[in-house]
Amino acid sequence: METHPDIVDMRARHESAERTASTPKVQAIDTMAFLTGLYLAASPWIVGFNGLTRLSVVNLIVGISYALLMSGGFGRAYDRTHGMAWAACALGLWTIVAPWVVAGDQSTTRTVVSNVITGAVATLLAMAATMAAKKAESKGGAGHGRRSGSFRAGSH
Repeated sequence: METHPDIVDMRARHESAERTASTPKVQAIDTMAFLTGLYLAASPWIVGFNGLTRLSVVNLIVGISYALLMSGGFGRAYDRTHGMAWAACALGLWTIVAPWVVAGDQSTTRTVVSNVITGAVATLLAMAATMAAKKAESKGGAGHGRRSGSFRAGSH
């Protein structure tokens, strides 16, 4: 069973993902993304717009969600979880438009500036994580293609 092509391929992809997740660049992306999520969650109280209750709750929920999606816990399997980075990208874009959608005319300059900058940073970090995932996937994907080809050729 140890030499079955599927197990060998899974190990190779896992090792590739581990190597990708352990690079300083990816660790920096993970750390900055986690801190961005924490800042977004706490931003109503840091920036001082906690009077806008709905936007405060939205920022709290989106910030925690973003931090969890982008934390290093998922980084160990980049080649299988890059969809989560796309979801985090959507959360970053939502953060940019949330002051107008949620708060409407009540949004203040500081709420808009805070959310636009934080949303842009969150989106860029999620895109960087997606690119790292694609690199890991392309490195691990070569083994996957060989396995598929050998299956079609009937060499199992």
